[in-house]
Amino acid sequence: MTEPRTVSNGPPTVQAGLAAPATTSLADPATINSIRSCVHCGICLPVCPTYRALGEEMDSPRGRVYLMRAVAEGRLDMTDTYTRHLDLCLGCRACETACPAGVPFGSLLETARADLERRGRPLRRRLVDAFLFGVFPHPQRLAIVLGVLRRYQRSGVQALVRRFGMLRRFPQLAVMDALLADVPRTDTELPEFLAARGRTRGRVALLTGCVQRHLFADVNRDTMRLLSAAGWDVVAPRTQGCCGALELHGGRLDTFRARARALAAALPGDVEWVVTNAAGCGSALRDYAHWVDDDAARRVAARTRDVTELLADVELPLGPLATTATYHDPCHLAHGQRVRTAPRALLGRIPELRLVPLPDSELCCGSAGVYNVLEPEMADRLLALKMSRIAQTGARTVVTGNPGCLLQIARGARERGLDLEVVHPVTLLARAMRSAMQWEER
Repeated sequence: MTEPRTVSNGPPTVQAGLAAPATTSLADPATINSIRSCVHCGICLPVCPTYRALGEEMDSPRGRVYLMRAVAEGRLDMTDTYTRHLDLCLGCRACETACPAGVPFGSLLETARADLERRGRPLRRRLVDAFLFGVFPHPQRLAIVLGVLRRYQRSGVQALVRRFGMLRRFPQLAVMDALLADVPRTDTELPEFLAARGRTRGRVALLTGCVQRHLFADVNRDTMRLLSAAGWDVVAPRTQGCCGALELHGGRLDTFRARARALAAALPGDVEWVVTNAAGCGSALRDYAHWVDDDAARRVAARTRDVTELLADVELPLGPLATTATYHDPCHLAHGQRVRTAPRALLGRIPELRLVPLPDSELCCGSAGVYNVLEPEMADRLLALKMSRIAQTGARTVVTGNPGCLLQIARGARERGLDLEVVHPVTLLARAMRSAMQWEER
């Protein structure tokens, strides 16, 4: 198992195949060379969520690479069947961790989806995409939509809609309705600067995200406080926008590149690190050097770290939390960023917290960005497997470092009547730090 890239090791190594700005079509020579690096050994099969669920070769990484190669070499058209096999892929990148040949499957999938976007999608898919990509990567629009949903919930309309099953014919809307159990207020703003406590280690920038800043504002707030306690001056520019992760995974490369350049320009250039607390965002930022031919974007890629990587090297004052917890690996943290040890090490420092292992911890929960909205049936199958594994642990708390995973697993717990709290690692760390302060005050 690959160890996390800690802050002491300098800039993260770039994934195999991601050393230079990417091409944008499967037919490009560099992309074909990456496709041909697959030796079809099959080591990827048991780690692929869709292959485990369906047992279909074309729904495995090896099978999808074979399809991409056939298209790239002109032996296969982009048929509906081809498109379906690619759409069913979660983009979890578990195959990259397993692959002995270093096939950059994530970037190949994103390139293949870019080809599909250029070809054009069916009308129904275009309508769904228009909503998803027209709202989620736009923090201001997302705030408006969430405000409407908050009123929808508190007015009692949601209860009536659910009681009479009004969304049964609209599975995408039904999933979004189920995911958002209680929309918080969206008018909470973070400070743009928080000074380090005690000796200053340096200066970092916090990526506030889109879903994260509105649905998990407390996670951003706790992230800033923990980094400050760890000795970092923290800046969180209000002018920053979306990182572009959703567009990248959806094959909308031109929009993604534009967002990447805008975000890189909005983040201060004098920081040691760019800190993320959302696995999908962090993975996208670390891939900027591959996709974007821009010096500022490359600097962001080299300096991006997950918050747990920075905190893992620091002694924080942590008081006791008497609970049993288990940790779910977000795909784009474990496989996209190779960060596994740091979150567990931090949780292991909390007195009286018992951390129990989660079987299949690295298997995707079915969230995968907007996958659970676009492919609700497969997402539900994977969620059922994840919830069964969580139930086996006997844990009362599930910890995971990605907003999509938090929403998906919390939804699974509600639907099954499980008494589970689903939280980000910094949430428990912040509680433990407050607990320590209370003990000091006594």
